[in-house]
Amino acid sequence: MFTRMDEIIIEIPNVEKPDPNAAAAVQELLGGKFGEMSTLNHYLYQSFNFRSKDKLKPFYDLVMSITTEELGHVELVSHAINKCLRGSTDYKEPDKTPLGSVQDARLSYHFLSGAQGAMPFDSMGNPWTGSNVFNSGNLVEDLLHNFFLECGARTHKMKVYEMTDHPAARAVVGFLLVRGGVHVVAYAKALEIATGVNVTKLVPIPSLSNKSFNEARKYEEKGVHTKLYTWSDTDFSTIDQIWKGTHPEDALPLEVIQGSPKGFPIPEAPSVEEEFAPGISAEDFKAVAKRLKQEGNIKE
Repeated sequence: MFTRMDEIIIEIPNVEKPDPNAAAAVQELLGGKFGEMSTLNHYLYQSFNFRSKDKLKPFYDLVMSITTEELGHVELVSHAINKCLRGSTDYKEPDKTPLGSVQDARLSYHFLSGAQGAMPFDSMGNPWTGSNVFNSGNLVEDLLHNFFLECGARTHKMKVYEMTDHPAARAVVGFLLVRGGVHVVAYAKALEIATGVNVTKLVPIPSLSNKSFNEARKYEEKGVHTKLYTWSDTDFSTIDQIWKGTHPEDALPLEVIQGSPKGFPIPEAPSVEEEFAPGISAEDFKAVAKRLKQEGNIKE
């Protein structure tokens, strides 16, 4: 089961800088082959289908805990996309072409198929597909594939960071570089325990430190790259049999934290009348509020 909180993992800068093409680039980190929807569903189905979990519990616990964090990453990237799109158009009468300012945007799905919000697509508008998911049932093969997947995801994050300077995009991508780096090292350490091969010697791939990125460096200076959360108050505690020792890049001690990190309020999304969203006028809102009060027996 999952427990959901009305929070996101980090606070995203609130800037008035609409950039539809930045949003399109960040879409790759959501619905691309190496995006957060792929990492989430890889680990989700590996956790559903895990064999001999009682005998291999530390590995099972590791995949389970990272799965839950990936749910939060899907959420976080979606809000980054929303922030990049915010303010892209203004309300006008239909004959005055209120969406005309984005007719040359690289990804028109944000405006034609949605209400200027994140969608389960890659940067070119291709829908995410379940055929991206890999689950062989073989522990070592799956761990090796997960390590490769996280390294590929890291490469894409670095490229998106270099493609846009939008504050919301960079803040989220910088954080994900750090947390994705945690998953890279976690799977490397799991492979070492499973096979005896010191896979951490390959880290980092690509061979550029997260400390080279301003928005990632600030989290590494706080030690965010050394912490692995269980995302449960009571379960998945045996991951400390894998996530232990020191970080292969800076030798800082690794730490398992039972539970979840403190989050931040989810940003408010304003109405976009030119997109007919949410489609509730001031008069409609008053009527809805009145009915809610009546149903709840609330008196003025």
